[in-house]
Amino acid sequence: MTGFTPAEPFRVPVAGGELAGGQWHADAGGTPLVGIHGITANHVSWSMVAAALPGVRLIAPDLRGRGRSNGLPGPYGLTQHADDIARMLDGLGVERAIVAGHSMGAFVAVWLAERHPDRVERLVLIDGGLPVYGTADLGPARDRLRMTFASEEEYLAFWRRHPALGPWWNDAVEAYALYDLVGAPPELRSSVSEEAMSANAIEVGGADGYEEALAGLTLPIAFVRAPRGLLNTDPLYPPEEPAEWRTRLPWFEAFEAEDVNHYTIVMTEAGVRQLTPHLPGAYPAHPHYHSHPHTSDPGTSDPKET
Repeated sequence: MTGFTPAEPFRVPVAGGELAGGQWHADAGGTPLVGIHGITANHVSWSMVAAALPGVRLIAPDLRGRGRSNGLPGPYGLTQHADDIARMLDGLGVERAIVAGHSMGAFVAVWLAERHPDRVERLVLIDGGLPVYGTADLGPARDRLRMTFASEEEYLAFWRRHPALGPWWNDAVEAYALYDLVGAPPELRSSVSEEAMSANAIEVGGADGYEEALAGLTLPIAFVRAPRGLLNTDPLYPPEEPAEWRTRLPWFEAFEAEDVNHYTIVMTEAGVRQLTPHLPGAYPAHPHYHSHPHTSDPGTSDPKET
């Protein structure tokens, strides 16, 4: 699983315009996988996952206000994103999918399962989707949205200094960063709408019925926690939080990933190897992968997860 393979782009009609994104292995059979990116990300963040699952159709949107969907108008709320995903499935002829969400994308995945339960077979929540009761440090991300860059090289240099991505730089990370750029030199900038980011940043604490929506789900849920956070330091979630949700939801399983941060869990080979046991078409678990002490062995097949 090396290098970078671009997705096949798509556009589908949604409220206010067209939702853009990309898909890999569009002709693959079986249940598709939908990958939903984080708060300032784009569909290219799923390219390493796609490389690990060559026999799986992986569909990843650019959420409203990001990537090539940045021209879509508000509202930008999580429920609007969920409804956009449902319309995306309609437009691509997909009845039902396994849905994985990373970071804020995990919150969107939960709302999709709550609002459109017939479209979701099971959920994989990747370092996101549980209410964030503390304060995630989104200041550096917000600052980036207000910056301009003279060239692609300057933007890549900015990302190479990022403490959670720079030390693990690879072709997929570079493609992800370049896809984010819009405009023309010397006024290149991120494609992400600050208005969209701000709208979603205040929604991840469990308000507006979100916590109740999560608690009411009755489908299989796998949650994978990264031990380091957005700046490669403190984790987004303390270990006890997923354990507490395990006691509340009998179909919720919490797993620990090793030696990754909030970004490298989806954008490096070492991180993706720890996700694939929960995704369709998975190869065997990484030898260093281990389950949360309150879960079953991640290598054990669930008869409902085929």
